[in-house]
Amino acid sequence: MTRFTTFRNHSKQLLQKTALPLAFWLGFWQLAALSVGKELLLPSPLATAARLAELAVTEDFWRSALISLGRILGGFLAGALAGSALAVLTCAFSWADRLLSPAVKVLRAAPVASFIVLILLWVPTGRVPGIISGLMVLPVLWANVCKGIHLTSSQLLEAAAAYRFGPWRTFALVYLPSAIPYFASGCSTGLGLAWKAGVAAEVLCQPRPAIGSQLYAAKLTLDTPALFAWTAVVITLSLALDWALGLLLRRAGRRLAL
Repeated sequence: MTRFTTFRNHSKQLLQKTALPLAFWLGFWQLAALSVGKELLLPSPLATAARLAELAVTEDFWRSALISLGRILGGFLAGALAGSALAVLTCAFSWADRLLSPAVKVLRAAPVASFIVLILLWVPTGRVPGIISGLMVLPVLWANVCKGIHLTSSQLLEAAAAYRFGPWRTFALVYLPSAIPYFASGCSTGLGLAWKAGVAAEVLCQPRPAIGSQLYAAKLTLDTPALFAWTAVVITLSLALDWALGLLLRRAGRRLAL
């Protein structure tokens, strides 16, 4: 009985949080498409799903999706690691903070399109989306991890000093648990930015195969259902990665708590 009640409550929560909002927005989309009445301007959900089904049986679809996924995920991981390392460095050493913090802030403020054009001059086309994704993620993780380190409990630091913890032990047992929630939040935000920036770079650079190249081709041929279908692919991959990343970070957080 307890298991049945738990399953029923979980199903009810899933229905309220996911199914009902999804049904509402799909219905809104369908009504908007009917009011416009032109598939060229706004295809219906059914037309988009039908075009997605047509694309999904082709080899080019899976190659483009997987290669874009690899580029953007690789750029995200590199940016997250680099941003976290820079945060530790700038928090630990005042000279690093004075030297590196202005550069990271400039990186955060600069337009994405400017970086895409500049990096396109220096590296092969296929590497630009990954580099752009990493550059967009780096300042987000830097800011979040820095915040987590600065907000570490002073009482815990005093206890670590009283028990004569060394620098590495203090980092592992005090600073790291404090920074993990901020790291997780930064990863969730950075992953969305990585997808937006990476696909934008693919649209401008036109590497093949790539989701961004497929989006640009759909725009040129006025294949609006394909444009919506590829956008749905980007959203689905981004949400799936965000869920997987959140699961991994929650497990890591529980292990650190133990």
